[in-house]
Amino acid sequence: MQLLIGFLIALAVGLTGIGGGSFTVPALVLIVGLPAGAAVGTAFVYAGVLRLIATPFYLAGKNVHGRYLWLLVQGAVPGLLIGTYALRVMSRESSSPVVVIVLGLLLAASSSITFASRLQNPGFAKKNSRWLPWLALPIGVEAGFSSAGAGALGTVLLLNYSEMTPPEVVGTDILFGLVLAVIGSAFHWKFGTINGPVLTQLLYGGVPGVILGCLFARRVPARKLKFAIALIAIFAGLQLVWSGVRTLGKPPAGAPSASTHVTPAPAADSTK
Repeated sequence: MQLLIGFLIALAVGLTGIGGGSFTVPALVLIVGLPAGAAVGTAFVYAGVLRLIATPFYLAGKNVHGRYLWLLVQGAVPGLLIGTYALRVMSRESSSPVVVIVLGLLLAASSSITFASRLQNPGFAKKNSRWLPWLALPIGVEAGFSSAGAGALGTVLLLNYSEMTPPEVVGTDILFGLVLAVIGSAFHWKFGTINGPVLTQLLYGGVPGVILGCLFARRVPARKLKFAIALIAIFAGLQLVWSGVRTLGKPPAGAPSASTHVTPAPAADSTK
């Protein structure tokens, strides 16, 4: 199961740049059964390795916009540090389900803009590039808090509000996500929140999956690739909403359930 999960997620990452955290964390929590803290740390390292493998494919095709990448990193790295620190300070093994639900709704709604041409503004990034670091800041915060959002939200932002082609969007966002994954992985490695055996199984399926996705991306027409990216992002958003709602309905770890029967202590014998 972990091999299959790793392969499918990596295929999506190689093809669209989306899925490293948005799909991996819910899958590790809901299917594999990892605590959310370990799922976030494991997803960071897994996404980092996938993007490291995918990077040469997009660099070789000259599908990376260096200036936009630098502007996104300027805002996202401080946000990543804030999000990681917040997760640590909260002293709990899961990110807030409400935050995950909001992220999922935001991702699904923003991805739908791809199918509404009137809401798109391809010239925004070129005319308002100074805003990119500020737009990337909350993306970094969310990535540090839950490992989700770096690839998906970054891709949606560049896809609908820049003049770049879909392959350039994917290539730029893969490097953007790689930077955040490397920094985030270092923190989680220090915190000891990485499950080595699960990570190994994911990579066994993920390495061939991401290579296959990168090769397919070169052959998919730009318009179809754009719609594929949007559909995968919408699915990732709905997946996050479902994951957050399920987590929201569970009692906190260690809390007694409503069905727990507590046997009362025997009453003292008054005749003694």
